[in-house]
Amino acid sequence: MTDTPNTPTITDAPEAPKSKKHSFARQAIEFVLTIAIAFLVAQSVRTWVIQPYVVPTGSMLPTIQLGDQVLANKFVYRFRSPQAGDIVVFDNPIPSRGEDTLIKRVIAVGGQQVDLKDGKVLVNGVALVEPYTYGQPSDKLEMSRIVFPVDIPVGSIWLMGDNRTSSQDSRWFGPVSISAVHGQAFFTYWPIGRFGVLK
Repeated sequence: MTDTPNTPTITDAPEAPKSKKHSFARQAIEFVLTIAIAFLVAQSVRTWVIQPYVVPTGSMLPTIQLGDQVLANKFVYRFRSPQAGDIVVFDNPIPSRGEDTLIKRVIAVGGQQVDLKDGKVLVNGVALVEPYTYGQPSDKLEMSRIVFPVDIPVGSIWLMGDNRTSSQDSRWFGPVSISAVHGQAFFTYWPIGRFGVLK
């Protein structure tokens, strides 16, 4: 009888512990990528869909207060043009006081005629019912060069603030091109006490 040499048993070698440095680097890369993706999504939403604005003047009182922060839908006007009654954010045609963007209400659109008589706004000869002005007269602005009645060119809109006695609007700078409109203001999100839909 011969002795059988002991055959060594082959076992799986224990896995070497992962480097802590490797694990930390991977987590750091994932974190940076997550932040970058979130930033890109936020910028895309801000550029193409919804953008916040701070209201620079009291021209929309009492509908919108000075300093209110509102959201504007930048997507809606890819499918339709601004309509009478919409509240829009647009490039200031005369940014003389550093107010690059303004917010006003659309009163008339291209192809319509606007006139002011006896404190009323007339569109195509019909006086508008405007509860949002709370009875303030819609008079011509002193020193304005706008001659009434005004025919609104196609592709433009006539804009006025709800605070008719304190608003430099189309009565001052005339019709505004639709291309200058950023979007439709639809919601006040700050201050929290004024949280709600704009009408």
